[in-house]
This record gives sequence, C-alpha cells and structure tokens, in this order.
Amino acid sequence: MSVQLADPLEEVLTLIGTTSHLSVGLVAGGEWAVSFEPPQGVKFNAVRRGHCLLTVDAVPEPIKLAESDCFLLTQPRSFTLASKRGVRPVPANPVFAAATDGVARVGTGEDVVFVGGRFDFGERAQELLLDALPPVIHVPGHTAEAATVRWALEQIDAELRDRPLASTLVTEHLALVMLIHLLRLHLAVARPGEVSGWLAGLADPVVAPALRAMHARPDRSWTVAQLAEVAAVSRSTLAARFKQVVGQGPLNYLSGWRIELAADRLRRGDGTVASIAREVGYGSESALSNAFKRVTGASPRDYRRRIGAIGDSGVGAVRM
Repeated sequence: MSVQLADPLEEVLTLIGTTSHLSVGLVAGGEWAVSFEPPQGVKFNAVRRGHCLLTVDAVPEPIKLAESDCFLLTQPRSFTLASKRGVRPVPANPVFAAATDGVARVGTGEDVVFVGGRFDFGERAQELLLDALPPVIHVPGHTAEAATVRWALEQIDAELRDRPLASTLVTEHLALVMLIHLLRLHLAVARPGEVSGWLAGLADPVVAPALRAMHARPDRSWTVAQLAEVAAVSRSTLAARFKQVVGQGPLNYLSGWRIELAADRLRRGDGTVASIAREVGYGSESALSNAFKRVTGASPRDYRRRIGAIGDSGVGAVRM
C-alpha cells in the first residue's frame, strides 16, 4: 500500500508548543562546583571549552562532559556541575545573579565555558514527550553524528558574541534546531528501555511506518491489516510488535492521538466540534463527543468552555 507518511516527532513538538530560552553563560576555572535547583522546563547545557563532571539527583554515576558535549535534563531534578569529585558546591542563584555582560563566573580562570538555557512546553508535554525519555540525555560532541549540534552551538556563540539584529530570535531558533538533533541522536543510539511509547516506536523498523501513516492520515478509518500492509509485515506481527514497543495496540494509539488532536484544536478555538470531528477521524460530532468524554471526563463543548474560562485546564488525554 502506498500512503503518505508523516513525521510524528515534528507533529508532537508543534502540538506541545515548544519554545526555547537561552540563559546567562557560565565560565569556570580552577577547583569549582555549582549546584542547581530543579529547573523549570527542560534544561540544556553545552560545554564550549574544557571538561567537567555532571551529577544529577537520583542518577547513580556522575557523567563526564567533554568539549562540545551537550546534555538535556528532562525532569525537574537538582544537579551539580563541578571540576572534579569532592569539591564543595556553591549555589547557582547568587553566581548567576552576579553575572556581568551576560556571563556568570565561578572559581578562578576560564578553563570551562558553558552555554545553556531551557525548553518550555505546553500542558501535554509531560505525557506526550517527556515521560518517554530518560531523566538525562547526554550527547557526546566528538562524534560525526553530532556535527549539526556543533554547528548550531557555533552559530549560537557567534550570535551571543556579536549581537547582530534579531540575535535573540535567531539563537532561540538555533536552540530548537539543536533540540531536534539531540532527540534524533538519542533515538538513534538509545538502548532498549531508554525510550518508551511512541518515541520507541519511531526507532523500530516495523512500528515506525505504521506510526507515520497514522499521523499522516488520522482521519482515515485504519485497520490493523492496512497498517500491517504499510509496514510490509503480517497483521499479527504488527499487532504484537506495536504492543511490545509502544505499550498499546495500534488502534488504541490512533484513538489517543485523535483525542490529542481534537483537544489541541479545542484549546486553539479552531472550528466547530463537528468540523473537528471530521478532521480527526470521527464520523460525527456525537462520536467524537462520546470518545472525548470517555477519555478526558469532559465533553468537547465543556472542555472548550473550561479552557476559555480559566485557561488550559490540564484535562488529560490518553497516555501515548
């Protein structure tokens, strides 16, 4: 079967409203250590020069960071950056509050230089993306696969150094480019169990074509047999492999994604409930209403009213 294939990662990052914010840079030297409170959003740092140790709360072993290495902290955990083990850390807040010209300093000298920031997401990011990732993603910078990440960091350095017109906007977009490449690299090298759910499915040669087909045409009345044809395997093989990798059957996944799309359109105020029902694969407004209420506990109209009254209510959809 010849069908259009979509990019689920791109769609999820768009749906959850991904934005980036660069923070004050950090320069360190001598014997030093800085402790950070659990951050809001997803924290990222890159080592532009030198090397250090990263210690994250509840992660057993410190991670050695070398020049051009990056890390993402996907959960709100405290962490420490240090020149070596055993150095007593100072809290980060006073260090960064004393920054001058966009650079905070700790220790003596300029042995290590960092650039960092955070990625912020919408209400649904936890279940749709972050729960599928390990608490820390470390991407070594010396590998050929990380060339695009190194390029993005070099461009960010140049923007921060020279401050041309619209440099803030450019650096934020470059950081998003870096995030996508970090996730790609992690998916390419992740060991079993390091990613789960639909992200694990994207890295699976059997599951990925079916996932991409459902994302391309969520309005289509897919059967497992049709999805198996797209994946070029038998119906039983796809059903078993999908359940093993993603954690639920393909049609259950499709139902969940349709509800996510419907909720997103309701939050944005796009169209009538009837038009949204057609767009996401339900034959009628009543069919969508029944499915939506079963999953979220609210009808589409009540959900939209609540969003309008108090902002994003956090009413959940199914886990993907």
